[in-house]
Amino acid sequence: MKNGTPGKKARITAVAMLSVASVGAASGMRGKRQENAHGGVVVVEERYFCNVKALNADERKRHEELTRKLLAKRRDVVETEKGYEFQYRPEDVSVAKVAEWVVAESKCCPFFDFHIDLEKQGRLVCLRLTGGVNIKAFIRSEFGLKEDATKAQR
Repeated sequence: MKNGTPGKKARITAVAMLSVASVGAASGMRGKRQENAHGGVVVVEERYFCNVKALNADERKRHEELTRKLLAKRRDVVETEKGYEFQYRPEDVSVAKVAEWVVAESKCCPFFDFHIDLEKQGRLVCLRLTGGVNIKAFIRSEFGLKEDATKAQR
């Protein structure tokens, strides 16, 4: 062995370990990701975080009022392939109120994909929430849904 080689190897190992640790810490700040192997395929599970500072106090208050109304007035909840659909009677919840809620929700939860439909000749207002991997679990948790909601093909 040459003189100083073990020390150089130790410094390289320490730098490599610090690099790996800092990469892990940075990814944790972006949102934790957990990888599992299933049948040779790596599945990356996303975690979702709401930006609670995206709305000012007045906007937050109004958004909470709309959220309570939408949850209370939902006629049905249908599980779809990529998320959930909340269904309303137009006399209970208008398309305009759903759209107002979507505008505010998209500020604090931009990871959602929002779909608003007026169906059955104007007799059904639908709000469909979809998104990335594991969005269904997030929706169930945030909106108090049971996992056994009715499945539909949409």
